[in-house]
Formats: sequence, structure tokens, C-alpha cells
Amino acid sequence: MSINLNPYLNFPDGTAREAMEFYTSVLGGELTVMTFGDMGTEGPLAAQVMHGQLEVPGGMVLMGADAPPEMVQVTFGDNVSVSLSGGPEDAERLREWFAKLSEGGVVRQPLEAAPWGDEFGMLTDRFGIGWLVNIAGASPG
Repeated sequence: MSINLNPYLNFPDGTAREAMEFYTSVLGGELTVMTFGDMGTEGPLAAQVMHGQLEVPGGMVLMGADAPPEMVQVTFGDNVSVSLSGGPEDAERLREWFAKLSEGGVVRQPLEAAPWGDEFGMLTDRFGIGWLVNIAGASPG
């Protein structure tokens, strides 16, 4: 069995379900969600996401959860970004994902020809998550 490295995103204010459903609408795949209530928690926290897992065709896995302040302190910044990269054969899909992820967010660097010969862009989505998109050896189009 191989070892996998998967991004695990924490969301404040009970927005994990909305964020994970948004990522599913962008990336496709199968989303599974377990709430705190599924594990026996009662009260307002019961409906929040304890663990969400999006399995995208091609082997990508994106995980996320709500971060109640009494359990996890979420600090947004530029120390972590989710990177999506592929070759020219993936260019159309990566451009589409970049456009959809940027809806309601902020494009930090448009997806365009980069000095190293690839197409590259950066954005922060509407949930405060940073994304990097790189299309190796692609010609913009």
C-alpha cells in the first residue's frame, strides 16, 4: 500500500459542509460527510461536519471539517495553499477549476504564461483557502 498526502482543511463558523459541497461541484467526485452528531454529540455542534472527504476521479482526495473554536483555532494566511497541477492534456479541466474556484474569491495571480514556461495562477476562494494552479508546458488558450 502506498502512503498518501492529502490536504485537510478546517473551516470556522460551521461552513465545512458548504465548502466541501462547493469543491464537489467544482472538482466532481464522491463526497462523504460525518457529523459530530453521527458520533453522539448533541446540541448545536451535532449538525457540524466532524469529517468530510471528497474523492475525485484520478485519485485526488480532499478532506475538511468544521473547527469549533473550543476544539481548533483556525488562522487563515499564506502559509498553506492547495496546489493543482497537470500537463497540457489537463489544461482545459484545470482552467475550468481555476475559474470556478475563483467565483466569490480573489484572484491573486491570473492563470497565464509564467516565466518558467508553464501556465500558472493563484487565488483565494470564498472560504479563505489558497489555491495554486499550474499547467506544465501549456500554451495559454
